[in-house]
Amino acid sequence: MVSEPDIETAAVDLRRRLARQLEKEGRLRSPQWRDAVEAVPRHQFIPRFYRESDAVGVTTWEPVTQETVGKEEWLRLVYTDETWMTQFDGHDIDWTAPKPISNATPTSSSTLPSLVVRMLEDLNVQDGMKVLEIGTGTGYSTALMCHRLGSEGVTSIETDEGVARRAREALTGSGHTPHLVVGDGRAGHRAGAPYDRLIATCGFRSVPPVWLEQVRPGGVILTTLRGWMRSLGLVKLVVAGDSASGWFSEDDPSFMIARQQDAPESLGRVPGPDDGTARKATYGPEALSTSGPAFMAQLAAPDARFFSMAVDSGPVSMFLLDGVTDSFAVLTSTDGGWQVRQGGPRRLWDAVESAVSTWEEYGSPSTAAFGVTVSHDQQVVWLGNPNGPQWPLPS
Repeated sequence: MVSEPDIETAAVDLRRRLARQLEKEGRLRSPQWRDAVEAVPRHQFIPRFYRESDAVGVTTWEPVTQETVGKEEWLRLVYTDETWMTQFDGHDIDWTAPKPISNATPTSSSTLPSLVVRMLEDLNVQDGMKVLEIGTGTGYSTALMCHRLGSEGVTSIETDEGVARRAREALTGSGHTPHLVVGDGRAGHRAGAPYDRLIATCGFRSVPPVWLEQVRPGGVILTTLRGWMRSLGLVKLVVAGDSASGWFSEDDPSFMIARQQDAPESLGRVPGPDDGTARKATYGPEALSTSGPAFMAQLAAPDARFFSMAVDSGPVSMFLLDGVTDSFAVLTSTDGGWQVRQGGPRRLWDAVESAVSTWEEYGSPSTAAFGVTVSHDQQVVWLGNPNGPQWPLPS
């Protein structure tokens, strides 16, 4: 059995191993961030967590503590490149008698280190810079930044008081004292502005305009844009006064959406069997689940969500519902392909098909071909260049 002093010794070796792995994968590119990964004790920030069970059926998470899996296995898991869940449905976990959790939505986690360090590398920070972090979470990424820049250069905002308290305790215990704020990350933290960099570790439907006022001209905003159907991806914006612009990354990282931007409980009005007008669909439901087309569908229908359901003992249909405008599209399989029935102020499937068709006309590009322009008046995603096809982000 591993003793307490041995845990610290073993953790040092595991951090070095993790750093070598991330460097080999191209995630760690600078000695300063490698030093941070090797120095920051992740096990102090996630002393207990949940992992997804392999059991078939309803998604279930099982608790991982030193007591449930043993100290060696717990420590090994801490230093693997995985995301571990630390909260569900916004409720604190009773760790005195932890039990498996099912039918719950994760609301806080420790993100996989490869994504954390990749984002930190993309920030391109320099000595003496000030960084605002939106989403403290466990505090692990905050600690990495404190090691790199000094605690005085880091401000971090967390919306959940319990999560913020545990992060503060872990940060203090590991020797870091950044400025921690409990509040709505959409508002930033004006008292510490201007910042050289802003990094968000939760997803936003659009870029809060107030961030433009708090990041200096030439500064960088790094955030994940996402909708209620899926993540759009990581975007890096350079601020130019009252506007900012930049590009999506090549890959598709996904963060939990900011709690203040969670989708409403109501999906919208479920249409009756005779509602709307029908036509043959050019694309079927795969447009909502295949990577490239789904990216376009999220842009085209930013306020929509989808689900499958059988109607009156008939075939399973795909419902796309817009809870803001009460628009709908219903896709039903026929002998000749797919039929779509639409109604409401917006023709949702017309918009999705138009967006997917444009994407195909441009050669089915990756997300790196898309950029974003943000101002106080409007926010748009564009393809190829700012004068190319555009899709507005929700305000």
